[in-house]
Amino acid sequence: MTGEAARVRQMWHLLEPLHAVLYYAPAAFEEAAALGYGTEERWASYFAWRAAPLGAAGTDEVVRAFHSFAPAAVAQYVPASWETAPPEAVLAARLRAVDRAYRALFGDRRVEGAGFAEAASLARRAAEAATPGALGGLGPANSALPWPDAPHLALWHAATVLREHRGDGHIAALGAAGLDPVESLVSFAGVGAARPEVFASRGWSEQEWGAARRRLQERGLLAADGTATEAGRELRAKVELRTDEEAAAPWRALGEEGCVRLAELLGQPWLDTIGSGLLPGENTLGIGKV
Repeated sequence: MTGEAARVRQMWHLLEPLHAVLYYAPAAFEEAAALGYGTEERWASYFAWRAAPLGAAGTDEVVRAFHSFAPAAVAQYVPASWETAPPEAVLAARLRAVDRAYRALFGDRRVEGAGFAEAASLARRAAEAATPGALGGLGPANSALPWPDAPHLALWHAATVLREHRGDGHIAALGAAGLDPVESLVSFAGVGAARPEVFASRGWSEQEWGAARRRLQERGLLAADGTATEAGRELRAKVELRTDEEAAAPWRALGEEGCVRLAELLGQPWLDTIGSGLLPGENTLGIGKV
């Protein structure tokens, strides 16, 4: 891995948890319930929070933008999400949710302090340099939203733009590698990014998962036990490297000094978020594994 790729991946690892609190914080479930979403499990609010920048998107649009979810899983929530609350109401509520979650995690003094303001300024500089992704992607959709005034909300918005920009590039890298959505997950499990059971949340049936495994075995990418072959590991390494390359423009624009300083500023919030117990210890993104 090149020095630039290592830096790009480091910034992703630091920012991803700061974005992801939206999907797990108690305040987010309370805000979702106030809109009328069920909160017995997290998926009703997850699809609403994440898809709202796309507008009142239909199933097919969300399937393409999210990529890794089975169409049947998406169809359980979209487009019905917008019958519960319109996208503009969801977008306002998610900022309220992040405000409450950040204040609970970090305290009022810290989120209103100089450190968060500086981090927000640096992260915004990077996010504003994100190159446009594919039409209908979540990166451009989030980039088109207005910037929040409060620094801690601007930091969250920047983290969201950057992670969705990276995600759009990751989808492109998977496509270039000839991996369809379910094959992407099966091959990722094969290199040990997470146990196959963790990917069950994406809604693919055992039959669909098994068929994808057989296709990858026929390509010489998986062994009989479902673990990646050497060729499979090489292909996934190329996917991750291309993803880093697709995500590099914002960090080049920020520059080495800016990246180092932002990493310093994010260190303690990252530790606080990881240490809070809000986020799952094993995730489908391969954080800490790739």
